[in-house]
Amino acid sequence: HVQLVESGGGSVQAGGSLRLACAVSGYTYSSYCMGWFRQAPGKEREGVAAIASDGMTSYASSVKGRSTISKDNAKNTLYLQMNSLKPEDTAMYYCAADCEITTLRYFGYWGQGTQVTVS
Repeated sequence: HVQLVESGGGSVQAGGSLRLACAVSGYTYSSYCMGWFRQAPGKEREGVAAIASDGMTSYASSVKGRSTISKDNAKNTLYLQMNSLKPEDTAMYYCAADCEITTLRYFGYWGQGTQVTVS
């Protein structure tokens, strides 16, 4: 049973930073693609970033250069460091497992999400 529990969201001013974390259990995440997607009210889901088992990363153009995805295999934890946040980054952010790293369009499992609000 896959469990993905996000944390680290919050309210920040534009230009600020947040580090999202995702605790993973019930899934050998070190062997598969893991990622983050977000969804704002009234908008479609948007893949944000993903990291493959070999460490290769992929980012949406909207966050590239401002965000870094990483993982700690020893802690079974996935991270998303977001800097220079903009109001348009406001959304619910979901940690996801079993993703498609090239297009960031497919995510097989996801958690409950953590809210990020940028004002």
